[in-house]
Amino acid sequence: MKKLIFLFSSLICCLFSWGYAQTGVSVSPPRLYFESDLGNSNTQKVTVTNVSAKNSLDLAISLGDWEYDEKGENMTYGANTRPTSCASWVSVKKEDNYFTLAPGEKKDIDITITAPTTLSDHLSAHTAVLYVSQMNPVDDVDSKGAHIKVSIRSGIKLFHKLPVTKSKKIEIQNLAYGKSKNRLDLFFENQGDVWVDGKVYTDLVNMQNGKKTVLDPVIFYTMPGNKREMNIPLSSTLEKGKYTASVMIDYGDSNNLELGELNFTYE
Repeated sequence: MKKLIFLFSSLICCLFSWGYAQTGVSVSPPRLYFESDLGNSNTQKVTVTNVSAKNSLDLAISLGDWEYDEKGENMTYGANTRPTSCASWVSVKKEDNYFTLAPGEKKDIDITITAPTTLSDHLSAHTAVLYVSQMNPVDDVDSKGAHIKVSIRSGIKLFHKLPVTKSKKIEIQNLAYGKSKNRLDLFFENQGDVWVDGKVYTDLVNMQNGKKTVLDPVIFYTMPGNKREMNIPLSSTLEKGKYTASVMIDYGDSNNLELGELNFTYE
């Protein structure tokens, strides 16, 4: 008996998603950023590639919504169900709604976002997700040798903003030491009117001997209004003592920095 398995690629996958050895599809880029005024259109291109060695892929285009949860994970929804949705603004050419790619073949798809002449909300940034879905599951074999059916769906995040959008502002709400879980808990909010991406840098200074520990930076992504909780793990090999933790959120140039500081005892 064959098992039927559907593999879904991550929405933030950098360049491609793989099924098993024989089936795969690459969609690039994984994000598209649009800017146009009300009533105007903007068109950008994605490239879809069948990276399979021997299987032709029947592929279909569809739309949906997404948003980040408080941890920064992607949550997906049906099209036109989120307050920030612009799925109804998105269009592709009729011949690109459904197409077939031979092994190794690629196809460029024009994606157009046409902003309405008036908005039903007061938001200046909107989002959607465009899916490229395989419609013909193919035979394959899993790592244990069992026969399976493989189908792949890859998503491209779509961002749209109005030209008047310009306010980027991240504000730290709290920084705490989570002793039971051996971590720092950082809480911050996107208080601007556009998406903000960046990195969080954390330094620890032992106040007893002056030794400095630099933690690996953490990448984050936010949309306007997002309240984020970021958990920054501390190494189990960190020397015991009293520390000052300095956290810097870098989301642009030198004018876009948010700083926080915390004194705590690591026992």
